[in-house]
Amino acid sequence: MREKFRDWAEFIETFFIEVVFEERHDWKAKLTRAILFGTSKFYLVAVKIHRGLINYRILRDKTLGVQVIAIGNLTVGGTGKTPVVEKFARELQNAGRKVAILSRGYRSRPAPLHRRIVNKILLRDDQTPPRVVSDGKSLLLDSEMAGDEPYMLASNLKDVIVLVDKDRVKSGRYAIEKFGCDTLLLDDGFQYWRLRGRRHDVVLIDRQQPFGNEHLFPRGTLREPHSHLARAHTIFITKSDGKTAELRQRIAKLNSTAAVIECVHQPLYFEDVFTGERKGLELLAGKKVASLSGIAQPESFEQSLVRLGGELVYAKRFADHHRFTQQEILNTINRAKKRQAHIILTTQKDAVRFPKIDRRDLPFYFMRVEIKIVDGADDFQDCVGKICFR
Repeated sequence: MREKFRDWAEFIETFFIEVVFEERHDWKAKLTRAILFGTSKFYLVAVKIHRGLINYRILRDKTLGVQVIAIGNLTVGGTGKTPVVEKFARELQNAGRKVAILSRGYRSRPAPLHRRIVNKILLRDDQTPPRVVSDGKSLLLDSEMAGDEPYMLASNLKDVIVLVDKDRVKSGRYAIEKFGCDTLLLDDGFQYWRLRGRRHDVVLIDRQQPFGNEHLFPRGTLREPHSHLARAHTIFITKSDGKTAELRQRIAKLNSTAAVIECVHQPLYFEDVFTGERKGLELLAGKKVASLSGIAQPESFEQSLVRLGGELVYAKRFADHHRFTQQEILNTINRAKKRQAHIILTTQKDAVRFPKIDRRDLPFYFMRVEIKIVDGADDFQDCVGKICFR
């Protein structure tokens, strides 16, 4: 039953993605686009009203007395946010800060339904403590309970606290009182306005699709109007190819004061999904490879395999955050073998959602990546320095 619901939800999600990016042109798609366009006008009004209520202090925000770094984007998904969060956490931790990453835990397992209903009826805050993915010493939850990104961050950052809760004020207070944290990193937090205080907003812009399809949600992928980029203190251009002069000019018109940093996702090594064995980047040279992914923009991942010397003979894509079944993994193995692939590659974000399997006809690796700053390294160090010594 659960798998059927998941498949139905992914079908609907895929349909809307194809409609939004105008990959479908039948009458259903055209009608849906018209409805979504109208709905986006109401969404814009709602965003402006909400923002106005906060600016005029009608909706009260909270201050916890510690440094807050909100890392997010104007668009929905696909900007390469998780490695940037990891880089900030590592740099701040190395500089002597006690860091906690606060995540909403997208598609993590929610609290029991009856508890959520009772809280809504009684208009009371949920007093359940946040989920501790990592206490800075041990990894305490799996990816299903924690969510993909929090689990991946906790796996890569062994000494950083990672908490999951929709209420980031509650989880921030818990991080301070329970673990003595003095720096809170809000994963996907640019739109989380309830937590203010000593706050530094970092916005990521994907060089390939800077503002999505330029339309507001739900007609497009913009969460906020372009003009709201003015709130950012630091802007990262991700997946940079160096040809960003035109994009930088557009950013400058929207925000002339923020530091602009360009970065790329740099492959580090390959790691066996099931055994943990690591191999160098030369692993793909001259080999036929297959890919399996469930991420927002699989094209970048697949192109990186080719740049590393692999010949991509088969690529299977699923919806973002897809939770794989054993049969899907086995089907991928069978199809990769038919295409005479030597190896199957996936992303680390996907690997955390893999079930265990006994049959391993082909080696299965994920690609470990990190952020490499290609322009604006001094601005990044200046940003970290200001946060540490504020």
